[in-house]
Amino acid sequence: MFHVGGARSALYNWAVARQSGGRFVLRIEDTDAARNKPEWIDGIISALASIGISESDPAFEGPFFQSQNADRHREAAQRLYAEGKAYYCDCTREQLQERTGSQHLGYDGFCRDRGLEYAEGRALRFRTPDEGETVVVDLIRGEPAFPNSAIEDFVIARGDGSPVFLIANVVDDLDEGITEVIRGEEHLSNTPKQQLLWEALGTKPPVWAHLPVIVNEKRQKLSKRRDKVALEDYLGEGYLPEAMANYLMLLGWGPGDDLEIRPYEELEQLFRVADVNTSPAFFDVKKLSAFNGEYIRALPAENFIDACQQWLWEPYATWRPDAYDAEVFVKLAPLAQTRITVLSEITKYVDWVFLDNAPEDEASWTKAMKSGAEEIIKDTREQYAAAAWDADSLKTVLEDVAAAHGLKLGKAQAPVRVAVTGRTVGLPLFESLEVLGRERTLARLDAALTKLAG
Repeated sequence: MFHVGGARSALYNWAVARQSGGRFVLRIEDTDAARNKPEWIDGIISALASIGISESDPAFEGPFFQSQNADRHREAAQRLYAEGKAYYCDCTREQLQERTGSQHLGYDGFCRDRGLEYAEGRALRFRTPDEGETVVVDLIRGEPAFPNSAIEDFVIARGDGSPVFLIANVVDDLDEGITEVIRGEEHLSNTPKQQLLWEALGTKPPVWAHLPVIVNEKRQKLSKRRDKVALEDYLGEGYLPEAMANYLMLLGWGPGDDLEIRPYEELEQLFRVADVNTSPAFFDVKKLSAFNGEYIRALPAENFIDACQQWLWEPYATWRPDAYDAEVFVKLAPLAQTRITVLSEITKYVDWVFLDNAPEDEASWTKAMKSGAEEIIKDTREQYAAAAWDADSLKTVLEDVAAAHGLKLGKAQAPVRVAVTGRTVGLPLFESLEVLGRERTLARLDAALTKLAG
């Protein structure tokens, strides 16, 4: 599944590529067979398309597959060996631990000058410079410096001759003409090693930009083991792609004014990677929902109705398929559109009208059916039997009932709402009663009176 952090990185890369007339390169790093399935690749491409990063755009290139460039990876590793910039090592983890006395210390350079040639089981290590430092030019973090003495002679090819990710990544970037790398800060620790490889291969490194980590409400790094992190999950709940793109763009960056809700095309033009913050970005689901609610309310009515269709049928709908009435939903849709923040909420806002009886929600029943509720329902039922059946008339009737009981309308309508819709919170009551109709409304009021009497 496509992590929301990856989606944010993609949007930032997309913005920079489109601003500069450049290319956004999608590369599938598929050398780990266990983590590579065709359907997952399709999922990545589909997820990107949902937030506006489309294969059909001239700025989009790929997908490229790292596994298809394996010969070039081996060639680069052997070139470094031939030039004396890498050497073979036959040390085992146990031998290293015995020499250093710790399993946590890095490689000690034991094989640097042994002159070993390739043999099965011997890893190829990069010869890190003994002195000086590697300075990473980062558009967000300035120019952090890493002492070369703190960078171990890292492996670039395994004992079976296959190159590791570090060198494969560098070679792919070289072959694909990558000039800017915008990625999460968890990759910053790898960057000096990759930069050393770029320089050893005789090429100027790209410009780096390491984005702040995304954290949850406990300020812990957003984790797929603990948090909901897949873009597809959010879209599947009814978060609109446009709202997701808008919100993700603001995770660590802002346009410099107080206007947050704005189309991606506008954000794209305003975005500057150098203005991204270095502090962690809080993935606030409540704020995302508020964003989404704004986008939902801005939808044309017919678009909102279309967007809701998924949640009006199985497995989401709790009513019989033949009970659904499209014309009734069209009447309720404008009332719901102003209230929901996620499209999947539409089910509980309209289920009462398609079910045979009012939904049973004991918490709502207990809250609304207090002392005096039975008399209010009884009086309302009596007057509704002869009242004109439109929202204004129905409201006037209940106002009169409330006054007769010395109550404000809000207190009086609570038991009526729960009797008819099953919940204390929902769509405007009187418009809902008008749509439900006199016969069904009276039947539900009768059912509530029977339950109260029991």
